[in-house]
Amino acid sequence: MVRTLSEVTSPLSTVTKQVEKEPTPWVGQPMKRKEDRRLLTGLGKFVDDVKLPRTAFAAILRSPYAHARINKVDVSKAVKLNGVICTLTGEEVAKLTDPFLQISSAPANRVKDYCLAVGKVHFVGEPVVAVVAETRNVAEDALELVEVEYEVLDHVLDAREALETNAPIIHEEANTNLVFRGKWDYGDIEAAMREADKVVKKTLHFHRFSSTPIENNAFVAHFDDATGFLTIYCNNQMPMFCIPWISFSMRFPSNRIRMITGDIGGGFGTKIISYPYMVLVSLLAMKSGRPVKWIEERTEHLLAATHGNERMFEVEIPVKKDGTILGFKVKAWDDCGAYTRYEPAGATIWAQVTPGCYRFKNFQMEFLQVMTNKCPVGPNRGYSRMQHLWMLERSVDIVARELGLEPTEVRLKNFIRADEMPYVTPSGGIYDGGNYSESLQKVLKLVDYWNWRKEQANGRSKGRLIGIGLSTILDSGTNNFGQVKITNPENPFSGNSEVARISIDGLGGIQVALGMVSQGQGHETFASQIVADEFGVSPEQVVVLMGFDSTVNPYSHQSGAYASRCAVMGTGALLGAAEKIKVKAAKIAAHVMKTDPENIEFKEGHAVDRDSGKKVPLWQIGNIAWVNNVLLPEGMEPGLVAIHFWKPNFTLPDEKWRLNQTLTYSYQSHAAVIELDPETGKFKILKYAIVDDCGRQINPMIVEGQVHGAAAHGIGAAMYENFEYGADGQLQSSTFVDYLVPTALDIPDLLTESMETPSLFAPRGVKGVGEGGGTPLAAIANAVEDALRPMGIEVTESHQNPQRIYASIAARRETTAPKTSQHDVGGRTTDSRRKRR
Repeated sequence: MVRTLSEVTSPLSTVTKQVEKEPTPWVGQPMKRKEDRRLLTGLGKFVDDVKLPRTAFAAILRSPYAHARINKVDVSKAVKLNGVICTLTGEEVAKLTDPFLQISSAPANRVKDYCLAVGKVHFVGEPVVAVVAETRNVAEDALELVEVEYEVLDHVLDAREALETNAPIIHEEANTNLVFRGKWDYGDIEAAMREADKVVKKTLHFHRFSSTPIENNAFVAHFDDATGFLTIYCNNQMPMFCIPWISFSMRFPSNRIRMITGDIGGGFGTKIISYPYMVLVSLLAMKSGRPVKWIEERTEHLLAATHGNERMFEVEIPVKKDGTILGFKVKAWDDCGAYTRYEPAGATIWAQVTPGCYRFKNFQMEFLQVMTNKCPVGPNRGYSRMQHLWMLERSVDIVARELGLEPTEVRLKNFIRADEMPYVTPSGGIYDGGNYSESLQKVLKLVDYWNWRKEQANGRSKGRLIGIGLSTILDSGTNNFGQVKITNPENPFSGNSEVARISIDGLGGIQVALGMVSQGQGHETFASQIVADEFGVSPEQVVVLMGFDSTVNPYSHQSGAYASRCAVMGTGALLGAAEKIKVKAAKIAAHVMKTDPENIEFKEGHAVDRDSGKKVPLWQIGNIAWVNNVLLPEGMEPGLVAIHFWKPNFTLPDEKWRLNQTLTYSYQSHAAVIELDPETGKFKILKYAIVDDCGRQINPMIVEGQVHGAAAHGIGAAMYENFEYGADGQLQSSTFVDYLVPTALDIPDLLTESMETPSLFAPRGVKGVGEGGGTPLAAIANAVEDALRPMGIEVTESHQNPQRIYASIAARRETTAPKTSQHDVGGRTTDSRRKRR
């Protein structure tokens, strides 16, 4: 529909209206997201919307085996198919590129990882051959014509078995399946064992699952031979992190790599380690001489994108009879799959939250990270911390059960107290404020805990199995990359940094560019709220550039959306840039009004002299700065733009691997009430409550959405989502038929409440939010075990599979069934169960 000029809303008229009716300050207001109109009306700009002239399409042939040698690849029939432009094999890739950089120490750093399998395949779904054609359908047809001769090898799917002497070696160049082995030892765990009234021992398993963003991985690569620039359109959530990996692998200058993102349909960490596909699509673009697009299909994503870390724990917990926890002694085996890539970062990141919310000082962890013939792992919401925190929260309930105590009592006895903040953990983490006891008390009230305990007791007498589970888990945010020096002191990473650019143009328009890459967190909204408060304007007057372009947006090589850092790092960068602009604008305004710049404040789009009340509008300041610059103060350069890089004050690990690995520590308390059917093993959530504390909230509406999203993610992992491999190494849940993602109908109504404990260290007291997805895993596991308590059944898995639950019930019934016998007329003894059959 064609609109006349009068029908188009003027941005200036909108500004005037908004300034008149919108309240300030904006930080803390539940403002609707600016992005939503675009996304909800189909106007979002995603990778598949990128349509370059002469674009060709790629498809990938993947390994059908968990472990096999590639003896021969024949693409001759495929290249003859009408519409096929070119193919690419692992043999070609090995000549054109170098193996990807590894951040692990020797010998694991000898692993040769390419964008296509070279010489051998290491997991089902590993890319083997790529085809470029005029259409995606033709490319996929051509894959069926590719002939690959495999020599099947033995494979290993269990991390502990992979360390046995007779286990198949996944990467011969490393000559071991062990990626990292380290020992954290604080306090005196052996003394705690001797002092204990009881040592609780348990083996626990955290299962393998991942995220299912609505948009899978997607890339368009274009090599411009005229300029020598390689442009990659992608939905990677940390594209600047990928530039060194791409540059070194392709032997391509980093200053000629242009990374562009638009809207991104979710990430949750799974879109960080996608650089192998970026290199693959780039090589295809170079070989074909055409822009090449590859859009990952759902099965490909589930099969071979990234999975979350699977982890096994052997736990020993010395305790006193009153429930006091004296420490933890843990041995953990982490299964990182067939390649390391981002690992062994996960082998250290858990230590951000070493004691969880608890006060014990004695701690020992022996951590082993191991490669297996499974899909490689990568960051996933709550990366590496959720596994560790689940273990702690399960352990607290196990301690309560073994001592015959109420789980709330054990938690409240052992929680770190609010008056102990800032609290230094055994591994050097510095908790920046919080009240865990108050959070738990609030969630108990919200879920009506004690009445449910009465209902549970009454129900058991009638055969109802009601379970109540609790969990209080930290959401550590704004990581210190110095933590990776624990696994490899030679790693050239430490600290963290973020950047923002703010400019005020000659008409007073405010524009913001971020280094962070949003996948739905609302960056355009919260950034405009922060900047609006700094200049006394409406957020509608602040334009935040959508997406990311490495030739347009400022960035550090640590920029990105990950580790619950955007609110904290973004606020620091925005405030720093705003301050630089305000200092210059105040000097211009003071020069015009002939006053002291120290007297200038910014209100309602003006620079105001506090003493006289005189004011100059922002547009006039911008006009002077850019185009009326004869009026500038003497010696001042034209323009009104500022870039600010912000970094926390982090340190490196000491000789005992102690350091503050992250800046902020949000937390959530969850309470789940379930009812379980013993005849099927299925259960339903009757009530679910959450109390969240992420410091000062910039936008409570966005916070609530993040809390709901994290809860849904965790509930899905606890009840539905599980990557199961068969003995043959085949992934048995590679479609949504088997990998069950919860729908809105599967998620219960969530009762939520917020606390606001400002961070002691972060700008404006904000903390990260959104990575609390691990909290439901513990709450639901605890609830299931609580429901099964009359049967004496223990829960040692993070995934509550109904079939497994039913099998446990059936096994318990089998062992506890009375074994009666009777004599028939012939005097023979017959088992009563045999007679019933």
